[in-house]
Order: sequence, then C-alpha cells, then structure tokens
Amino acid sequence: MNAKKNTSHSARETAVLVICAVIQHGKSLTDALSLSENLEPREKAFCRELCYGTLRWHSRLDAILHLLLKKPFKAKDLDITVLALIGLYQIIYLSTPDHAAVSETVSQCKRGKKSWANGVLNGVLRNFLRNRESLEKTVDEQPNQRFSHPDWLVKEISKSWGQQTKKILAANNQYPPMSIRVNQKIVTRDHYLQQLSDNAIHATKNPFNTVGLTLEKPVNVDQLPDFWQGASSVQDGAAQLAAKLLDIKGGQRILDVCAAPGGKAAHILEQAAGTVSLLALDIDEKRNQRVLENLQRLKLNAEVMTVDALEADEWSDEKPFQRILLDAPCSATGVIRRHPDIKILRQPSDIPTLIELQSKLLKTIWPLLDKKGVLLYATCSILSAENSQQISTFLAEHPDAKEIKINAEWGHTCEHGQQILPGDNNMDGFYYACLTKI
Repeated sequence: MNAKKNTSHSARETAVLVICAVIQHGKSLTDALSLSENLEPREKAFCRELCYGTLRWHSRLDAILHLLLKKPFKAKDLDITVLALIGLYQIIYLSTPDHAAVSETVSQCKRGKKSWANGVLNGVLRNFLRNRESLEKTVDEQPNQRFSHPDWLVKEISKSWGQQTKKILAANNQYPPMSIRVNQKIVTRDHYLQQLSDNAIHATKNPFNTVGLTLEKPVNVDQLPDFWQGASSVQDGAAQLAAKLLDIKGGQRILDVCAAPGGKAAHILEQAAGTVSLLALDIDEKRNQRVLENLQRLKLNAEVMTVDALEADEWSDEKPFQRILLDAPCSATGVIRRHPDIKILRQPSDIPTLIELQSKLLKTIWPLLDKKGVLLYATCSILSAENSQQISTFLAEHPDAKEIKINAEWGHTCEHGQQILPGDNNMDGFYYACLTKI
C-alpha cells in the first residue's frame, strides 16, 4: 500500500504503513509518523489517532483478532493484520458507526493488491459485531490482555509495585495531557496564564513549581503565545522538577549527561540565578541538533557536544562540576501513555542491558563531580531495578557518595530516591535520586 494525498482513505492507508514500520521494522512511532507529513491536517490528525490508538491497545486487539481467525495471516500479510486491528480499534474505541468501520476497512483492502482479503476482513469484523460481548469477556480474563501490555512487562511492573500494578497499567492507557514550562526570564507564569486565557486556551498551574502549566486540551505550539520567541516550552510536569532539585547557584559549572532534546538543560539555564556554565552531552548528533534549536529559540547559551559520555577521557577537561544531571537511558516504562509503541518495541532482554549502561554512566561521571557537589540521577522508568536498586548498588560501592533525601509533596518515597507513577498529579512516570560527594 502506498500513501496517497488528498484521498478519502489516505489516513487509514498511511496508518497501516506507519504501524507496519513499528511492528515489522522496529521504528519508533515518532519516526514512523513522518510518513503522514503530506496528509491534509484533518487526515493527518485521524491517522495519528488510528496509529496511537491501535498501538496503545495492540495486545488486546490482537488477542481478539486471534479468536476471530481460524489461522493467523501470514507474516508477509502484516498489512492485512494491521488493517483488521485498525478496524477493530474503530469499532471498540472510536465513535465510528459499526457499518462505516467495516465498510471503510474492507474498502481500504480493495484499494490494495490483496483482493483475496476483502471477504476475510468483512467476515472477521462482522463476526466480531455479532459476538462482541463474549469475545471481549474471554480476552479480558487475562490481565495483560485486558490492559493491553505484554505479559513480561506486567510481571516487571508487579515486581516493583505489587498492588498498584493495575492502576499503573490503566494509567498507561490514558491520553496524556499537554504541559508547558514558562520561561521566567521572559514572562511570569501568571502573565502567561492570562495570555493563554485571552487566546481561549485554558490551563492550570503545576502545584510543585512556579513555571509549569497543564493545558485543558492539547494545542499546536503555533497557538501558544510567543512560543517561537521563547516564552514557553512543551515539557511534562515531572521533567520540570529536575532544575529545582539541582539547586543551582551562580558561578557553578553544570554537566547535563544524555541531554537531548534539551528541555531540562534549558530549564536549568532559565531558572539559574547568576551566571552559570553548562555542558550538554549526547551521543546522538541528530538529537543534539534539537538541543541547539531549543537553546536558540529560548535565547540561551550552553556548550553542546556529541560524544559518548562513557569516553570521558575524550571530552572532559578534568575540571570538576558542581552540579551534574544524569538523565540516564532507561526502559521508558514511565512514558508509555505518550509512546504506546514502547509496549511493542521494548523487550525483556533490554532491561539488564540498560541497568548495566546506567551503572557504567554513574561510575564514569561520578569522578567529575566536585566535593560537596550534587549529582541528580533521573530516569523515565518505573522499574525499581533501574532506579532505587541502581542507587542502592552505587552507594554500596562508593563510600564517598551520600544520598540527599528528597522531601517532596509529589511522588512515592523509595528506599532511595523519589518515584512518580504514571498519572500522579497528571505527570509522567519519573524517578529522581540526589547524591552528594563527601
């Protein structure tokens, strides 16, 4: 199937291509959605809805489809499988009339080169409509299918959070809010809140800082007052907590490791009292370009380097840093509601590899921290093995490291550090731990 512009079915057609790119080729949904760039705005929005929704509920939809088929479609017919999933998604989760969902799905199949599948898809979707209640009841007997998560991930979350597991799984399936950070070097939050109201954009204040706002409904950034002049940035409320936890003082050298796309680095510079110098590192040159673009839009200055942080000998001048932010690579299990493709792309074998990388980064970066300096370890994971247990191991191996307890009204206090779970106070899942060198 090839994406076609300005046709009544182009959104569905493109959605099949996007979802296949995620499932078959391991592309992130963000990258795969570039295939929708040429669609008209309304079609593009519908395509995004189909992609996000079908991937969010993929496990559950696939389990239903499995019950409806005598035998699964062949691997080479993944596009037909995806089309069936999209049809089921529209029937179950969207307000699309049943007859329209069936006819449009079958019609989309007719436009391709696999006319043999027309009758099969028609039969599958109509069979679902006849037996919907019993099919959904059967599938939902398994928690991983009911909440549409891979079984291994349900077990990992349960291992970390026990009785809160179902609440977390349900939160992962919610639509996330759009949160913004007001650039206090340009405008106060109260003034910006009024500007939003004047533009019929309703928002509420983040109760845990003086710069965060959560919008009632997402909008295009072009609609945000003076966005391109640097007045605000899109950033989840949980990520907005980092700058305050670092407690920046004037004159300090700051290191931001794994900095892309640069939201936390920009926030550090926006709220710093006095002059500070900030070095932002990331291994990905393309992502580092976004750091530079964000800094430029916000009229902020920092040194940005594309390097492997583990190769400290190649980029470090050996001068100590008074503050270090290590936003470590992780399973991203705290941001599934924003990136439902994580459920498909993340594999159980990834977790030990990530834990080892986090450990190596901590050990490599620690010698660069000044005495009495602060290192803030952060992840967007909710798995204790990457978070509290990781810090416990590090503290046991580094007698010159001491934890600074985070006394906060947000999150859950762990053995070490503070954990926000998905949906807590409308925030993403996030973990923070503060360490100082003694």
